[in-house]
Amino acid sequence: MRRLLAVLLVVAVSLAMAGVIKIGLFVPLSGIGADDGESALHGAMLAVKYVNDHGGVLGKKLELVYYDDQTDPKQSVSLAYKLVQKDGVVAVVSGSYSGPTRAAAGIYQRLKTPMVSAYAVHPDITKAGEYIFRVGTLATVQGRAGAHLAVEKLKAKRIALLVMDNDFGVSLANAFKAEAKKLGAEIVFEEKFAVGEKDFRTILEKVKKLDPDVIYATGYYFNASKIVTQAKELGIYQTIIGQEGYDSPLFIELSKNHAANGTVITTDLDRDSERPVVQWFMKEYEKEFGRPADMVAASAFDAVMILAKAIEIAGSTSKSAIKDALYKVSGIDSVTGFKHFTKDREAVREVVCQVIVGDRFHRFWVIDDPEIVTPGK
Repeated sequence: MRRLLAVLLVVAVSLAMAGVIKIGLFVPLSGIGADDGESALHGAMLAVKYVNDHGGVLGKKLELVYYDDQTDPKQSVSLAYKLVQKDGVVAVVSGSYSGPTRAAAGIYQRLKTPMVSAYAVHPDITKAGEYIFRVGTLATVQGRAGAHLAVEKLKAKRIALLVMDNDFGVSLANAFKAEAKKLGAEIVFEEKFAVGEKDFRTILEKVKKLDPDVIYATGYYFNASKIVTQAKELGIYQTIIGQEGYDSPLFIELSKNHAANGTVITTDLDRDSERPVVQWFMKEYEKEFGRPADMVAASAFDAVMILAKAIEIAGSTSKSAIKDALYKVSGIDSVTGFKHFTKDREAVREVVCQVIVGDRFHRFWVIDDPEIVTPGK
C-alpha cells in the first residue's frame, strides 16, 4: 500500500509539473489599433517564451490565451468574461488602448482577477479597484513630463496644442496643459481632432499664423505621421512634441520625405540604454518578428514578466494572492525601467524622451525627478 501511495504521489507531482498557468491577453488585432496590437502580442509572446525557456513558474509552463478586442470597448468587456469564466486564466494583460482597457477594468475587478495594463494611459483605469495595475506611464505623469520637456528643455514659452479626441489624447493634453501653465508657459492655441482625421492642413495653417515655440500634438503613429508631414509641407519647422503613441517604426515609415526627423516624444522605451536586458530584447524581438521593437512591445513584455514574478512571489495561482504579490514586485530587470507599483497600483519609472534623427529613435533626455515622474504627486 505504501509503495502504491508513493507511486500515486509521484504521478500526481508529475502531472502538476506538466500543467500550465494561463495568462490572458486582449489586444487590437483589427481596427485602427491593429499594428500596435500586433506589437503587444509579440511582446507578450516573447515574455512567455523567455519564462518557459527558463523553467516556467512554480514548475509549470505559462500559456498565453489571447483575443482580438477590435479596438472596441464593448468587445473588450465580452472578452473579459470569456477569458476568466471560460478559459480559466489566473491574470490578464491589457495590450490595448485606453478605451477598451478602461471598459474592461471594471469587469476584471468584479471578477476579482488581476489585470495589468501594458500601456493604456487613462487615469481612471486603475481607479476600477485593487485588482487593476498599470505597467505603462500614467497620463498625468507623461503629460506632466511633456510639459517639462517643452518648457525646461526646449525653452518654450508659447505652445500650440493639437488634441486627439479620445481617452488617450485628451488625458495627456489635460495633464500637459496644467503643468505647462504652472511652469509659466502660455497655451496660444488648442483644437481637437477625430481619431481618424487625415487632413490637418486647416488646423496647421491656424497654428502657423500664431508662430508658437513648440507644438504638442497627441495622437497615434498614423495621426502623427500625417501631422509632421503636412506641417513640413506648410513650412512649419517648430519642434513637434509627441508621446508614446508615436513610438512605432511605422511613424517614421509613414512620414513622407523624412518629416519625422526632429520630432521629440515622451515614452517608456530607451533604445540607447546599455542595460543588457534592453539590448537583448531589441535584438531578440527583431530576430523573432522581423521588425524593430517599439514601446508597446516592451510594455507588454514587462507586463507578462511582472505577472510571472508575482505568481512566483505568491507561490500560488490564487488570484487574490497574485494581486497581493503584485505590490511586492520590485527590482526586476525590466525593459521599460519599471521599478515598482505605488499603493494606487501605478508604475514608478523614469520618463524617456526620444528624438528622431536620421529616421531612427535616439535618447534625447531622461526625466527622473520624483516630483515629476511619481504618480500622485
